[in-house]
Amino acid sequence: MNSRFPLRAALLSMLSVIGLIPNISAVADDWPQWMGPSRDGVWRETGIVETFPKDGPTVRWRVQIGGGYAGPAVVGDRVFVTDKLLPEGAANPSNPFERGQQTATERVLCLSDADGSVIWKHEYPCRYTVSYPAGPRTTPVVKDGRVYTLGSEGHLLCLDAEKGDVIWSKDFKTEYGRRTSPVWGYSANPLLDGDRLICLVGGEGTTVVAFHKDTGKELWRALDSSERHGPGYGSPIIVETGGQRQLIVWHPSAVSSLDPISGKLLWNQPFDAKEGLTVATPRISGDKLFISAFYDGSLLLKLDATKPDASVVWRRHGKSEKLTDALHCLISTPVIDGNHIYGVCSHGELRCLDLATGDRKWSTFQPTSGESLRWGTAFIVKHEDRYFLFSEKGDLIIARFSPTAYTELSRAHLLEPTGPAQRREVVWSHPAFANRSVYARNDKEIVSVSLAKP
Repeated sequence: MNSRFPLRAALLSMLSVIGLIPNISAVADDWPQWMGPSRDGVWRETGIVETFPKDGPTVRWRVQIGGGYAGPAVVGDRVFVTDKLLPEGAANPSNPFERGQQTATERVLCLSDADGSVIWKHEYPCRYTVSYPAGPRTTPVVKDGRVYTLGSEGHLLCLDAEKGDVIWSKDFKTEYGRRTSPVWGYSANPLLDGDRLICLVGGEGTTVVAFHKDTGKELWRALDSSERHGPGYGSPIIVETGGQRQLIVWHPSAVSSLDPISGKLLWNQPFDAKEGLTVATPRISGDKLFISAFYDGSLLLKLDATKPDASVVWRRHGKSEKLTDALHCLISTPVIDGNHIYGVCSHGELRCLDLATGDRKWSTFQPTSGESLRWGTAFIVKHEDRYFLFSEKGDLIIARFSPTAYTELSRAHLLEPTGPAQRREVVWSHPAFANRSVYARNDKEIVSVSLAKP
């Protein structure tokens, strides 16, 4: 539990002392950033339903918001989400690939977890130039009374989490000399590590930039990227191996390891990503690091235990976009469970791979789009011995994965798919799991649904 909001923390402590709450840590968990508290896609709360009631889980609240792919963050009794609003009478282009000039407003919303009401909002003008212009892409980062957001066109904000006041801000294009935004917008979720807010910016020597979390002062910069492909879209992670903490960044030309304190390059493994599509977050399990690209297939690295270094275990690549091998991820980040990898391939097929070889064990379209569709998606979060999957059709699914089969346990419909900022109506936003609830959004609304055992 995050004690960001002192009044709530004090109340919980008092109730615990007098015995009305036996264990504060069991009251609720936060979801303060991309993929949860540990940035690993694991939900650790207890007291969660095993199957949904016949009439579906209880909707706590449902609130109208604007467009966007950005998942929400939840800390204490507040929900943080970003969106995009168009001027009255305006519409997104019918062709989502189109890169035009569109007047819009991006917003940061702070909602009450009790009823979804707006506590505060911060908005700023934002001219959209990116392809698939539904709205912001990245999940807010919330810690120590501050919320950090990154908009689709490179507006980085540090806001007071209590009132919404701007503490500092950056404009990536203006301040780092980029002529354009990445084709699909700034999508790499910022990483807060100590005093450093680590972001993918793009440019000569500025693929990765670390800012001081309190002032926005640049602390270091690293790696080169082209104007065309920019820094890529994948979110950086921290791993501990080889005798030190390493910042893993997957960018359009390589998987790179940096010292998170200085930005010094530790090792580099070439991996050219067509169209710069480095999207799915790298996954770590023991000494194995897994990377998966839409066009370019899968790469498994072994991290050296004695020094900062990595070697290739295997590399698998299909013959074409449809004739894929191993796993070609795009929107959905895969998971590693034991000796197997589970993830959604390029056309919506959930697959199980042998971690040691990359060989496929089974596949199914059941939890994603139900059929072969380009970029068919489901977001995967592990909970105890099962998984919660949120499909692009707006369904929340409870399932088990094993090396032999996908077993669906329960399913509930939470949100309607939306468009037309996509080729079809979809829900392409990673949900948050906190307070024994799920928080999910499309381009029209955000919903909170209780998943607590009765």
